[in-house]
Amino acid sequence: MPPMPPITQALLLLNVAIFCLDLFVGPWFTQLFALWPLGHGFLPWQVGTYAFLHGSIGHLFFNMLGLWMFGSELERVWGQKRFIQFFTASVLTAALAQLLVNMLLGSLAPTVGASGGLFGLLLAFGMMFPNRTIMPLFPPIPMKAKVFVALYGGLELILGVTGTASGVAHFAHLGGMLGGYLMIRYWRGQPPFGRH
Repeated sequence: MPPMPPITQALLLLNVAIFCLDLFVGPWFTQLFALWPLGHGFLPWQVGTYAFLHGSIGHLFFNMLGLWMFGSELERVWGQKRFIQFFTASVLTAALAQLLVNMLLGSLAPTVGASGGLFGLLLAFGMMFPNRTIMPLFPPIPMKAKVFVALYGGLELILGVTGTASGVAHFAHLGGMLGGYLMIRYWRGQPPFGRH
């Protein structure tokens, strides 16, 4: 197995370190750095900091597993600068999508986790390596990356619209995918950014 590239490794270590810090410093940490709805504890830096907080060890584990699985390969292909740009765009669009949904639904719950950035990476992996066979944990069935991405995106949309699995920021996940999709189209000079 090739060594983990530096930005992916740094993100993984930073997420684990902040999770440990959050366990020890108390609820004020979440109050300051989780993504709170507009007008209900929202502070501008939260559109980035929420992505480094996680609600449980399981939440952290699966996000970091996905970061390692998909982020490592993408960073090797794109290089460090593009990888940082892409991950940041996915995290920010995930935050904006969640703020909008919270405003429309009147939700006052905070959002935490790197899932929005991870879903952007997942979409990019499917676009860059559509025919690569992967073996997801759920379900443990080999499938092409493009099929896995389509299934996961569709599932997130269904769960978000029906309100199933409450407590999960499904629209933040979809927002991360949208941000990733737009970033790739921007790099490729495709509409709505470039030639028509």
